[in-house]
Amino acid sequence: MQDTLIQRLIQEKKITQQQIADATRLQKTNGGSLSNSLVKLGALSEEEFNEFLTKVFGVPVVDIAAAEVDPAVIRLIPADVASRFQVVPYKRNGRQLTVVMANPSNIFALDDIKFITGCEVVTRVASEGAIKKAIDRFYDSAESLSDIMKEFNEDVELVEDVEEEGVNLGELTGEEAPVVKLVNSMLADAIRKGASDIHVEPFEKAVRVRFRIDGELYEMMSPPLRMKLAMISRLKIMAELDIAERRVPQDGRIRLRMFNKNIDLRVSSLPTIFGEKIVMRILDKGNLNIDLTKLGFDAGALKTLERAVDMPYGMVLVTGPTGSGKTTTLYSALTRVNKPAVNIMTAEDPVEYNLDGVNQVNVNDEVGLTFAAALRSFLRQDPNIVMVGEIRDIETASIAVKAALTGHLVLSTLHTNDAPSTLNRMVDMGVEPFLVASSVNLIMAQRLVRRICKNCKREGVLHPEIVQELGLSDKEAKDMSIAEGAGCVECNNTGYKGRQGVYEVMPITAGIRDMILDRAPTSEIKKLAVKEGMLTLRAHALVKLRDGLTTVEEVLKETSKDD
Repeated sequence: MQDTLIQRLIQEKKITQQQIADATRLQKTNGGSLSNSLVKLGALSEEEFNEFLTKVFGVPVVDIAAAEVDPAVIRLIPADVASRFQVVPYKRNGRQLTVVMANPSNIFALDDIKFITGCEVVTRVASEGAIKKAIDRFYDSAESLSDIMKEFNEDVELVEDVEEEGVNLGELTGEEAPVVKLVNSMLADAIRKGASDIHVEPFEKAVRVRFRIDGELYEMMSPPLRMKLAMISRLKIMAELDIAERRVPQDGRIRLRMFNKNIDLRVSSLPTIFGEKIVMRILDKGNLNIDLTKLGFDAGALKTLERAVDMPYGMVLVTGPTGSGKTTTLYSALTRVNKPAVNIMTAEDPVEYNLDGVNQVNVNDEVGLTFAAALRSFLRQDPNIVMVGEIRDIETASIAVKAALTGHLVLSTLHTNDAPSTLNRMVDMGVEPFLVASSVNLIMAQRLVRRICKNCKREGVLHPEIVQELGLSDKEAKDMSIAEGAGCVECNNTGYKGRQGVYEVMPITAGIRDMILDRAPTSEIKKLAVKEGMLTLRAHALVKLRDGLTTVEEVLKETSKDD
């Protein structure tokens, strides 16, 4: 059916062969259908695709991803059937059941659903992406955490000293073992909620589990203390770590197949005074957005960045704190220039996502494969474009600068507060000003702000005491209308869903090059950059605020007046 849809889209000139090629590459990385990849790339919008589906199948489109459905109706179709046929029950009226499908022409699916439910089936259509979101929301692939926690909470009392020896290995590996169910449910819940990290933290009289969602940590559960060692040991077994070694930190990896997609988890264990803390970074390819146009750039800044990335040589630097989306920005830039005629090589610590057509290397300091060593080797591999995960020292910086000056495009990151201060940071590391001036094409600083949930968005109030803190004039404040999230089921009652970048894009113009050579202070370089059209981090955050995309709290938290 997918082939038929794609052929119809081509016949009606809604997509091009180039867009199909781009979508095919994205599909190889993220999985899913080709049509879903086309929507993700922006070849056609969700609305356009929905109109197309209605035209092809002759049935109305339903926004099932945001719909509220009676749980009794959901239970009519088992989770495995819903996942297999990409179908979600929507409404029941007597013996008539309305279902929403990605492919309403699948007569085999309709026959099975009719047999299972005993109802007359009426079809509606939705995109595959919307169907998957609905299945993830309505169906739980593992038992609920609350049900499993009931098993543990019977006759549990806290004790001063907990025995940490003698865990039965069978209790950690059998599918029916309570700890296995608990860990599986915890992982499923984190993935379903869109968490980026899971923290399992042992304390003297409690165990705490927290999820990082949209950059914020939320406490999700508190298992009984007697389950502490079993949980940690189970996670270490899954990550292929040494469960007998509790004195030193360990790093591992867990690979899962969940919700019809492949999930990677980077696992880190750290000995604390009350046991080992486990932190898992969730790497979900399906949530990776590697399209520069979808990251939240201002139109002018995006064009400036694209020009710098399209240049045959020079250096593009991205700066910002840990977790600010630097890697995603670099991956997006690489995706833009990733063509068969281009040799791209990356050195990362660690490689977070596999990019099709890109040669990626994991650095390993223990065996001498540092960023500098990897970069030195890259230059003997005939590269066109090189990405270095981070410039940490003068050795890496010197090799990167030389590569940029000898016909290679170099992408990398540094840890500085804003774009202008990156120049002086490089000089302080020992790179001569004339080398910095001649090698760097563009520097970009970035932060991530939480996005207001569209489902519960409402008008907000700009309090007078905040106006001065935001750096707004009275006129600007008077003309500005802001928004906030009320909190709903869709956003876990936080008022936020997803994040978007705030960017400070500074091209190295002739005027800025002169200032670098003169060793001008950062403040003077910044003034010139703003005069030449650069939006500071605070200025771009205020644009997001005016557009109703984020809140005052996020602007104040992620940026400052000095930005």
